[in-house]
Amino acid sequence: MNFLEFAVWGAYLISMGMFLGSHGLGDYVFWFYTVQGLVSIIMPALMGIVADRWIPAQITLSLCQLIAGVMMIVAGIVADNQLASTGHLEFGALFAVYTISVAFYMPTLGLSNSVAFNSLNQYRLDTVKHFPPIRVFGTVGFIAAELLVNFVSIGGNAIQFTSAQFYTSGIIGCVMAFYCLTLPKCPCKHGESKSLADALGLSAFKLFKSRKMAIFFIFSMFLGVSLQITNSYGSSFINAFAGLQEYAHGFMDGWWANNPTFLISISQCAEALCILMIPFCLKKFGIKGVMLIAMFAWVFRFGFFAIGDTNFPGILALIASCLVYGVAFDFFNVSGGLYVDKQTSESDRSSAQGLFMLMTNGIGASLGTFIAGKLVVNDLVYAPGLTPEQQMSGWHESWAIFAGYALVVAVLFWIIFKEKEHNNKVTETVVAGVNQNAGGMVED
Repeated sequence: MNFLEFAVWGAYLISMGMFLGSHGLGDYVFWFYTVQGLVSIIMPALMGIVADRWIPAQITLSLCQLIAGVMMIVAGIVADNQLASTGHLEFGALFAVYTISVAFYMPTLGLSNSVAFNSLNQYRLDTVKHFPPIRVFGTVGFIAAELLVNFVSIGGNAIQFTSAQFYTSGIIGCVMAFYCLTLPKCPCKHGESKSLADALGLSAFKLFKSRKMAIFFIFSMFLGVSLQITNSYGSSFINAFAGLQEYAHGFMDGWWANNPTFLISISQCAEALCILMIPFCLKKFGIKGVMLIAMFAWVFRFGFFAIGDTNFPGILALIASCLVYGVAFDFFNVSGGLYVDKQTSESDRSSAQGLFMLMTNGIGASLGTFIAGKLVVNDLVYAPGLTPEQQMSGWHESWAIFAGYALVVAVLFWIIFKEKEHNNKVTETVVAGVNQNAGGMVED
């Protein structure tokens, strides 16, 4: 289940921006990634309530995957028809069907966890011990889909460069939908249902009365701005080197420039592995220290892109950017979730976690992708009349701007956020939390 769940996402998330940008929608790329954050603000909560009260979770998961998969296939059909008739993509119809697809896909990320936990509980298995080895297959599925669209060609073109990525994602989603019908039943829990406010994390806004928590959530939103920028534009940037003579026939005959999805898949490999570093770092530096490590890792993530290229030795900078992504992403999400868990009461814990996700993956990621595209990349890269050399200069300038932003956030967090020295109780919470989130890489 987890393998298919994340393979659906991996089939297009990294390569879509490159496909859109190369077929006339470069200045609209940010909308396709911004909308993922926008629908994540409310749709997962709505579908979660449906699964709690009326339709069993495994059936809700199946229906969401079916609708998302069918609409993603429709997106591929729309794209093909537009290319056949005009030679380029048009925003309106394609964006509409794509939005419907992601609106029903994003809730499945939480629903699949609910189904897994319910199934493990039914068979009296320890979720802390047995879920991580299951969840790691999600990361494996994402990477497998990335490699599939990078190396498999249809009609002489790799899937990553064509609308076939939408078909690939949609077909995997439909397979997932039918597979979900074979999963153990998840009974509705009418008496335990959360309100929409609780599901969205809105009831946790009372935590803003605490200066420390208000600062933490605000900075979580600021850091969340960085989350989807490289997913949106990373592959487009790397593939742009293939249009420049010195890189197209340079190191390894331009192989890296023509395989951008493979290069970025190193980020997901690093994400799966760097979780091993979290227990040591939390014990050594405390939660504030680990959050700072994550923030400065985002500076390096963008900074290495700003100085990298697909020739040697510039390719080493791009690879380093992908390796550091694991620290940037995991340290922030895992340690942030643990901090929220530690600082809130049991009655507020779930809604506080919902607020953390709302501020980061909802508001933060949406604002970040919108601002990055609308105010930076569109002007520096996709402005009319720019030569390939000018566009490449614009790419490097864009990544430098993003690195500068991440640096400002990190320094301000370092100065403003105050946290007491970590203690043994924190360490115990950390060990349990890391085991639960490690994706099978850390033993219980």
